[in-house]
Amino acid sequence: MADGTKMAPAARRSLLVQGFTNSVLDPNGEMLGPVENGGTVIANTAPGCWGPMITPRLRGGHEVTRPVRVEGAEPGDGLAIRIRDITVTSIATASGHDTSPEGFCLGDPYVAARCPTCDTVWPETHVEGIGQDAVKCDVCGNAVKPFEVEHGYTVTFDDTRTVGLTLPQAAAETIAHNANHYAALPDESRQHSILTYAPSDMPGTLVRMRPFLGQLGTCPSRAMPDSHNAGDFGAFLVGAPHDYAITAEELAEHKTDGHMDIDAVRAGAILVAPVKVSGAGLYMGDMHAGQGDGEIAGHTMDVAGSVTLQVEVVKNYPLDGPVLFPLLEDLLPLARPFSEEEKTKGQRLAAKWGVSEMEPLAPISVIGTAANLNDAIENGLARAAKLLGVTVPEVRNRATINGAIEIGRAPGVIQVTFLAPLAKLDAVGLGDYAREQYGL
Repeated sequence: MADGTKMAPAARRSLLVQGFTNSVLDPNGEMLGPVENGGTVIANTAPGCWGPMITPRLRGGHEVTRPVRVEGAEPGDGLAIRIRDITVTSIATASGHDTSPEGFCLGDPYVAARCPTCDTVWPETHVEGIGQDAVKCDVCGNAVKPFEVEHGYTVTFDDTRTVGLTLPQAAAETIAHNANHYAALPDESRQHSILTYAPSDMPGTLVRMRPFLGQLGTCPSRAMPDSHNAGDFGAFLVGAPHDYAITAEELAEHKTDGHMDIDAVRAGAILVAPVKVSGAGLYMGDMHAGQGDGEIAGHTMDVAGSVTLQVEVVKNYPLDGPVLFPLLEDLLPLARPFSEEEKTKGQRLAAKWGVSEMEPLAPISVIGTAANLNDAIENGLARAAKLLGVTVPEVRNRATINGAIEIGRAPGVIQVTFLAPLAKLDAVGLGDYAREQYGL
């Protein structure tokens, strides 16, 4: 403009996301976009967990996309995210149960890796050879390994990306020598591939692929390591001896629970995330090729992949955490919509016993997070009660007879999944997402 004022960029109908954070989600950092309300976001994501975990310069344990500004999204709103597509691009990956050697971090190996030889925190490193001592400090040349694989595997996928097979040592080592290629690391990724470690403790195991996003959500309202944007991992920040230490109250205020590791967050699902910063700051990453509920090994098959999302602003969203509308096939039997035959039987019962009307019901899954599973359940129940404007005892009853508590991740991510009164969902602007998802 003539007066030197910089005009805000016009919102785009579709946006291709390039680049990743340094594993820290910072609301004061520059966002991409904006993308228009109702627009499409496309990204090529990098593997989460293990690769960033063995890359000391990354400060959050994952490597997620740069946040995207969404037109019209303001604090107090929600962001409805329709997951249109998730495609695995990695040819192979490696994973396993971890252990953290002493001396390689300041309190938290995910957040504050250090070289115990030269005492450099977040050192720059490089790879020499393969195996668990291959990541070397640029300053002193010694191995830096905030994590080791205690029991692990290398797995490669078929061309249709439907199954995978774990490999013996020789094959794992062959892949390790060309790790970035087999991992399909995006050009902008800064992580060392975990394939470099070449674990091979259970060869010959066939696995099914069922890809989903372990990280999907909105930017927290203060700078926070990406893997710790949840109530369980975030608890490690409370009183920590590094630069990202916070209080319990600050964690509750600022986190958005974008790191869920819930296997139902996959193509076809609809996720509604809370907005705590202007523009929302949509981000994603930590794609998994498949995972059982609980992610009980601590990690699963982290992969690179392509993602397509459609975003829509939900005004005056009442929760500080996410709500999920899973695919019908991902719902537990008790939480599925009633068939016409079941409704007809119910109407006969209603007529017999003088019940004037059966309330229309719709599936919903409310996410709860906390330092442990018991507290996460309480968090999820409280959120569900607030969402519907009912008591916690009522939610307990509905989740018992028409749903269940599901474990997303140990130590503390759960889903309160149940059939909720559709009128209550309409009152908070979510009813039409249930109708869309389940054909109600």
